[in-house]
Amino acid sequence: MKKTISIFLSVLLLISAVSTATFCAEETKTISFKTAEALYAHAVEGSSDVEAWQMWQCIHDEDYLTVNPQNKYFFLPSSVSLDKVDIYNAYSEAVSVNSTEIAPGKIAAVSFKEGEKYEVKAGKSTYTLEFLKSSAEAAIYVNNSDADGKGTALMDYLNSDKSLSAKASGAIVTPDGKIDNTAVKKIKGRGNTTWAKAKKPYNITYNSNVSVAGMTKAKKFSLLANYQDDSLSRNRFLYDLSDAAGMPYASDSRYVDFYSNGYYWGSYQLTEKIEVGKNTVVPDFGEDDYLNEDGTVKEDFPFLCEVDSGATKGEDYFVTVSGQKITIKAPELEEGDKGYSEVASYVSKKFGDFYSATRSKTEDYSAYADVDSLASIYLINELGKNWDAGVSSLYFVYKPDKDGKYKFYASPVWDYDNSLGNAKGIANELKSIGVSDYEKYTGWWCKYKGKSGNTKTSSNIMNRFAYNAPLLERAKKLWFEKFVPAIEHFSGEKYSEEIDKELYTADEYYNLLSKSAENNYKSGWLLNTGSWIADHSSMTEASFDNEKKVYSVNKYATAYSSDFTGMYDYARDWMINRAAWLSKEMSDTPVEEKVVDNGTPEKAELSAKAVSVKAGGVKKLTVKNAEAVSWKSSKPKTAKVKDGKITALKKGTATITVKLDNGESLSCTVKVTSSPKLSKKSVTVKKNRTKTVKIKGKAKGVNNKYKNTKYAKITSKKSAKTLKVKGLKKGKTTLKITVNGVKLKLKVNVK
Repeated sequence: MKKTISIFLSVLLLISAVSTATFCAEETKTISFKTAEALYAHAVEGSSDVEAWQMWQCIHDEDYLTVNPQNKYFFLPSSVSLDKVDIYNAYSEAVSVNSTEIAPGKIAAVSFKEGEKYEVKAGKSTYTLEFLKSSAEAAIYVNNSDADGKGTALMDYLNSDKSLSAKASGAIVTPDGKIDNTAVKKIKGRGNTTWAKAKKPYNITYNSNVSVAGMTKAKKFSLLANYQDDSLSRNRFLYDLSDAAGMPYASDSRYVDFYSNGYYWGSYQLTEKIEVGKNTVVPDFGEDDYLNEDGTVKEDFPFLCEVDSGATKGEDYFVTVSGQKITIKAPELEEGDKGYSEVASYVSKKFGDFYSATRSKTEDYSAYADVDSLASIYLINELGKNWDAGVSSLYFVYKPDKDGKYKFYASPVWDYDNSLGNAKGIANELKSIGVSDYEKYTGWWCKYKGKSGNTKTSSNIMNRFAYNAPLLERAKKLWFEKFVPAIEHFSGEKYSEEIDKELYTADEYYNLLSKSAENNYKSGWLLNTGSWIADHSSMTEASFDNEKKVYSVNKYATAYSSDFTGMYDYARDWMINRAAWLSKEMSDTPVEEKVVDNGTPEKAELSAKAVSVKAGGVKKLTVKNAEAVSWKSSKPKTAKVKDGKITALKKGTATITVKLDNGESLSCTVKVTSSPKLSKKSVTVKKNRTKTVKIKGKAKGVNNKYKNTKYAKITSKKSAKTLKVKGLKKGKTTLKITVNGVKLKLKVNVK
């Protein structure tokens, strides 16, 4: 595809405002959604648009709770000018911003300098205000103050349950100041594991076709949060690479800033949703192309399906083929629909025949599928070391080729945030398949993924591709003809104007994303989102000279800073280094390997020598210029550590020691500054009823224990933040509760 350049929000609004403003007719015309006592900035100076407004806000934590309520920020879209912005005053008295006075209920153009701090007095409080401007390709505004007809704000409503959806008004704003006010027909949550994260993804359907920053006009899009990818770009890199390499379908996408009811939710990737029909990713056929004119099911027909091991009955329409769950994406039918059983049977038969053929290591797959697309999907997954290779998000289009013969086409690519060195993988699974270098850019992957140590043949279809000789030969040819030129362009080594239409250089992507990412992380999202994410602090770089057939590896590792730029550079370099290793391995001619002395090695060091953490809090330590072999805590009951992630348990001091691959050991002192407490010392509860008691502070209840009595008991899980006290028998008792090693007592009166 051609490219051109939950309740949490309610809490925030309450914190940001003393009370909800009362509006007159004029104010209703100014902003379409319900506002609080706050300042609002518009995306375009001098515009009469009522949708593209953003409220000043504070930094939030992972639970959307406000941090430093006196420090306010405007996370502005890229359409705002460099030095002036229209601000609306929703306070009941005049407010002055940078010497410009704004009357209540009025708008004024305010001059500002990005990054400079301004003192603002509003609502009887004094705030520090900072303006930050994005670099993203567009801004998406979706507004509805009454999503359920009961006064619930849109995101509160949607985030409470993935199955919920709502209509909305809104705006699409591009850097040139153009505003598209096409209404939103439906927005709802999406994703499986990603939906459970703090920063959530969504599907959005507009009332009519829209073009976002030069994308092909369409109605349906996905807003990818990329929460687990600190570069915010792994999906974008591989989607666009598949396009540049000539794969039959590719989801076009843009970096966007996402706002709802004035609140900035972060930097997202707006992506074409995988659909069939006109103005979609798969335009070759429509939803009803499986039917004859008389309503009967055709003898042969096109369809879109997905290999998805996580498919569930009641939510998905799928068939099982030799243990593989194949979700039928189009035609999308429900039980009772015309042709439901016939379509399921047809998909099962066609995919079953193809899947059976993949068992062979020598058979030519061309009778069943387009071999170039199979080779390309294998290369994308091998390049990325995609954790989900052959497990989920593996799409196939079944359609006629140019000669009218129906075949499978492997495409479009989807869901690669845990690729390109991002994920650590599951230790037990890696051990069982014999992979010890998953995080590294060296080593094969697809021929191990899904393979059990007790079987000779894997049921994982990507694993089967990795062993098929004819497919691998074609993959080698495509690698050097299509993929290598694209990656050389991406790296900046050999710029191609033609390739740049589909795949930008890494520097171009960075320039589009960097300031949007800065806002994303400044607003409160974490760079490191848990133990699942690999260490991105250092890497030994490699290169491949395709003409001279020389594979070079630097003698000393490159260190990466623990900010967005460092994490982006790591993702970029990992992909380039991986491509160099694959080129060496797939070369048909001998390759010279050499080590390049790239200077004096930098001294190995920890990201911190001492840290202070409240009980229940978490800190992440990373190692620069070396690789960690093992981590140990001197007092694991005070602070425990796993792969550099420190979890503070109770008040005290512990020493974290890490052994490095160069034989050195480094240490960090951890001071746990508080111990867990209960929100109440005593409660009264009725028999067979419950009362809740919260664990105060930042203690999250990592390892709770309860000593119950015959009068009352705690029914919560050991990791709970809120304890449920249940009355069993009338009387008074004391429950003994251990939270992260700290012994606490709770008096209970059961009536």
